[in-house]
Amino acid sequence: MKNSKHVLYTVIGALFALSASQAFAATTLKLSHNQNRDHAVHKAMIQFADEVKEKTDGEIRIRIYPDAQLGNQRESMELMQNGALDIVKSNAAELEAFSPAYSAFNLPYLFRDKAHYQKILSHEIGKEILSSSQNSGFIGLTYYDAGSRGFYAKKPIRTPDDLKDLKIRVQPSPSAISMVKALGGNPTPLAYGELYTALQQGVIDAAENNIPSFTLSRHSEVAKFFSLDEHTMIPDVLLISTKSLNKLTNEQQAIVKKAALNSSKYMTQLWETSENEERAKAEKQNVKFIAVDKVTFQEAVKPMYDDIAKTNPELSKMVDRIRTIE
Repeated sequence: MKNSKHVLYTVIGALFALSASQAFAATTLKLSHNQNRDHAVHKAMIQFADEVKEKTDGEIRIRIYPDAQLGNQRESMELMQNGALDIVKSNAAELEAFSPAYSAFNLPYLFRDKAHYQKILSHEIGKEILSSSQNSGFIGLTYYDAGSRGFYAKKPIRTPDDLKDLKIRVQPSPSAISMVKALGGNPTPLAYGELYTALQQGVIDAAENNIPSFTLSRHSEVAKFFSLDEHTMIPDVLLISTKSLNKLTNEQQAIVKKAALNSSKYMTQLWETSENEERAKAEKQNVKFIAVDKVTFQEAVKPMYDDIAKTNPELSKMVDRIRTIE
């Protein structure tokens, strides 16, 4: 009798333990991005993951895969659409192919300055753009500051004439391709992970990006001239699969969205420090930072806006809305 009771208690205890483990089983969301662990965006994502875990009492956990471990940005987005990934960091240039509304961020010299750019990110316009990809199976949770972008090469670039006939790596964005053509260069789409070798071997003559990405990807080792032309300000975007989001409770969804916004604010703080530190590091590597007359670049890309007014009324309307925001 004692033995049978012991067995019964053991079974009941096991059932309670099983039900308890099921009740507290965490939902793990996989997050992929293409930067290394030293990049400000990775540090912001760690805060995002920590806040989600804390506020959901461990019910939702975010596992971060940096360094393009799960594929480049385009591949990661396709994996997200196929259900293999839950959250992905991309940027407005890549997203243009999935949702045309992101095109606005890829247009050169659209923003008057950094303050104007930041205002658009938090404005109703920015929110509209984040939600514009819903039909593609994902939405944007928040923007991450990615600074302004400049051209870099093995020779100084001071005017658009210096870009003439150069093979310039661009992201797979129609706007980026049009911009480089307008400036006289030869746009060459190439995966970010292949760029170091392409620059080193001369397959690519120049590229364009922000300063932290330039140094943290070691491109500063093979391209010693960085032009401060600031042609675009293209934000990174934290995306989540609508299927993954809809699996969460309303309370959990609210926590994830709030944590994403908080991580974006933290990223903005990190970014300024990162830009200053990475520029100092590049200068120690004998990189020359070149101030340019932006007017010559602005004049060269004006035909892009004339063409947009004729061929893309929706984008032209968005451009007008952005320009009127004070």
